Amino acid sequence: MTIFFALIGKLLPLYLFIVAGYALGVLLHLKRRPVAVLLLYILSPIVVLEGGWTAPVSRGTLALPLLFLVICSVLCGCFYLVSAFVWKRGDTMRNLAAFASADGNSGYFGIPAGLALFGPQSLGIIVLCSLGFLLYECSVGFFTLARGNFTIRESLRKAIALPLLYAFGLGMAANIWHLQEPAVLVAVFRDVRSAYSVMGMLLIGISLAGERLSAVDGRLLAFTTVAKTIVWPGLMLFLIALDRHVLHIFGNDVHGVILLMGMVPLAVNTVVYSSVLKVHPERAAVAVMVSTLLALPFIPLLSAFFPA
Repeated sequence: MTIFFALIGKLLPLYLFIVAGYALGVLLHLKRRPVAVLLLYILSPIVVLEGGWTAPVSRGTLALPLLFLVICSVLCGCFYLVSAFVWKRGDTMRNLAAFASADGNSGYFGIPAGLALFGPQSLGIIVLCSLGFLLYECSVGFFTLARGNFTIRESLRKAIALPLLYAFGLGMAANIWHLQEPAVLVAVFRDVRSAYSVMGMLLIGISLAGERLSAVDGRLLAFTTVAKTIVWPGLMLFLIALDRHVLHIFGNDVHGVILLMGMVPLAVNTVVYSSVLKVHPERAAVAVMVSTLLALPFIPLLSAFFPA
């Protein structure tokens, strides 16, 4: 119960921002696409730039973002193949289901949940894992989602045009060259990080506002729920066991964060990307909302599996 109430205290504001976004969407008729474009092309690159610049760099730590980039990319391909048994060939829901199921809310949800579970010393590890999810989103994930409405060439062109990869590369270069962040940028990064979280959760509420029951897709909810409550935790437990008994790469502190990354809900950026690419953003918003609600009791329920 201690973990549950700690998570409630950390995550309640995020749920309140979803409610606020819904109210703004209903009362002021705000549209989700402008918010999504702002997040994707302005706020996200700045957050990624800071992440690459400030992350502790070593051979071991660099393995974490690469690990989750590979995991997310492989799962995306697997989920896309499995989705053929749920949706017909050519149905863009397959692209959305694959993209969403292979991703996770490692930032908005994972950071406050990790701080509540493991303390402030876990922040650097969580950020590094989050970078892996972000790299997946703006590469393999974006391409997969774009293929729902665009050709291979058009999808590649859109993925290459995303500023996130370039922002990450710039941040990592500054990090490796040991460049100090100017004081003015430190303040900018802090403010943008806060705005990024707030805008991301508001977007879910705005997307839900005005949607009809047709936005509730039972097959998508079932597909993503199985992915996030069975496939992801099971895979993370397997990888932790493999590392403990065979590889011996990471310690218990990293193992705990890795398991948490397998329990976080669907990524808010699912709504961002699906809005920009016009791939069922209303259904994506419902799925993200349901997954976020389920995650709150789900993580404390499985807290016994966290490495000691």
